[in-house]
Amino acid sequence: QVDLAETGGGSVQPGGSMTLACVVKGYTYIPYCAGWFRQAPGKEREGVASIYTLGGNPYYAPSMKGRVTISHDKATNSLTLQMTSLKPEDTAMYYCATDSGQCYNKGPSDYATWGQGSMVTVSS
Repeated sequence: QVDLAETGGGSVQPGGSMTLACVVKGYTYIPYCAGWFRQAPGKEREGVASIYTLGGNPYYAPSMKGRVTISHDKATNSLTLQMTSLKPEDTAMYYCATDSGQCYNKGPSDYATWGQGSMVTVSS
């Protein structure tokens, strides 16, 4: 069984930075796809970034490319999403998610396990 526990989130001013973390319990020694998604009020859930823990280039959504970095720490089996130059339109609930196998072409409905969500508010 896989379980995800997120930490981070909160309020930040425009132009600021924030880091979200997600500890993954499960998938011990098994590579998997891990992603970060966000959902703003009244909008659909959208992908932010994803990474295959065995290697390869991470995927970044065009709206956030250059402003976010996704990483996976094998020692702690945890994910991190570093965000910079945040804008008010980045305000959303952010979720980490995992699924077995590679990340190729996976949408939100393809991910089996989700974190509880972390609210990020960008406002002056």
